[in-house]
Amino acid sequence: MSKLNFWNSTWPLDEAQCPCDLHFLDYLQSRNAQSSTIFHFGTGNHHIVGLRLAQSDSNCAVLGITASPQEYEDYVRLLIDNPQLGRSYKAWFGDIYQLDARLLPMFDYITLFHVGEFRTAENDRYGALTDLEMTLLLADQVKPGGEILFYTGSYAYDIAERVEAELLRQRPFERRGTFKSLQILGRSDF
Repeated sequence: MSKLNFWNSTWPLDEAQCPCDLHFLDYLQSRNAQSSTIFHFGTGNHHIVGLRLAQSDSNCAVLGITASPQEYEDYVRLLIDNPQLGRSYKAWFGDIYQLDARLLPMFDYITLFHVGEFRTAENDRYGALTDLEMTLLLADQVKPGGEILFYTGSYAYDIAERVEAELLRQRPFERRGTFKSLQILGRSDF
């Protein structure tokens, strides 16, 4: 029997190496995002997106996923020490390539900063989605006018670019430009 493909490590906040989460927070602030729902792929052990938004007056809600048991354990500790965090920030451990749309709400923003970075042949052994299938599934969960954001500094951005091109071909999305290191695609059927 196959085992889950997971990340046996953790990702600390390192703006010099991976600023995408901080750039996303800056983007939300620049748009004065209020009461937005956010799906966040890759929480990091810093959980900065969920933490900062929970501490702000934005009233945003974040659902994050991590494939790192250590990052999930860090979330549990954060929640135990700060139970108010659980009102607007939920994180879970799992393989993003096993998403089921029936279990997901609609979102204003979806961050797919790590497309192509973790998908391997290990995922194939248990029938997981491909990068494109996962992206299309999440694209269908974007509210009209909502956005999907990709990280142009990813070491796998070549894969993300191919996924973006196919997303634009198969779903009603358009390029909305960039913000710092982020590529923004918006749902255009509203």
